[in-house]
Amino acid sequence: MEMNVSKNDEQVVARKQGGLNPGLIIPILLVIGVCIYLFVLGNPGNFKADPRLTGGSVYFSGVPDKELHPESFMGIIYMGGPIVPILITFMITVIVFSFERFFVLRKASGAGNLDNFVLKIRSLLNQNKVDEALEECDRQQGSVGNVVKEGLTTYKALANDTTLNKEQKMVALNKAIEEATTLEMPMLEKNMMILSTLGTVATLVALLGTVIGMIKAFFALGSGGGTPDAAALSIGISEALINTALGIGTSAIAIILYNFFTSKIDGLTYKIDEIAMSIQQSFAEFH
Repeated sequence: MEMNVSKNDEQVVARKQGGLNPGLIIPILLVIGVCIYLFVLGNPGNFKADPRLTGGSVYFSGVPDKELHPESFMGIIYMGGPIVPILITFMITVIVFSFERFFVLRKASGAGNLDNFVLKIRSLLNQNKVDEALEECDRQQGSVGNVVKEGLTTYKALANDTTLNKEQKMVALNKAIEEATTLEMPMLEKNMMILSTLGTVATLVALLGTVIGMIKAFFALGSGGGTPDAAALSIGISEALINTALGIGTSAIAIILYNFFTSKIDGLTYKIDEIAMSIQQSFAEFH
């Protein structure tokens, strides 16, 4: 029993360590997002001089916001203000962790067609060919195969156990499959919360940028007296709309990808439950 406990603990640690570490990756992505804002979007080549205007304040990258005006779409995004690098970081984070989830879930699906694997295991169990089913699990090399292998290993051990009655064996078999499934789930669900959170937070942060832009627009409208500063008014409104667009786009992508990966995880879980039921039925029939 001690060896089994130690093995289970090692499996839990391995699954918790699988995938990217958000505490390390997100700060790096924040630095990348700020650099994109300052040096890519804020590149002077994205702006053109307006001879009618002089002076004005200076942004982080050294581009005067009233003396120069955007000449490209990247320059327009840059004019969204200090909330933009945060939204860019959100977008990059969604992309990075989506790729990470894609490859993790692809690996968890194992080699070959998962539906064919399920049908093969069920067919072998109907013939009480447990050893052949274990060989199929070794070839599958995925989360479903890992759970099924654990269940079949327990199946063989209980088949030769003379100390338990049939009802107790069924309970032990069901418990072994549930524990194996529980060990696999952390790897499948890790970092999914990041996509879920950004699906909501990106919209709220964009709303903050929108409000700041509108405050600037109305300030320009009120401070001009009878002749409001049209340039400052348009800059404030454009800043609000840029933040809105970035936030909505990031949120939409995060929600779509979160639902996509959730459906993949549910599909794997369904396959596990399907085979688990077959294992229990086979054990009840032959033992």
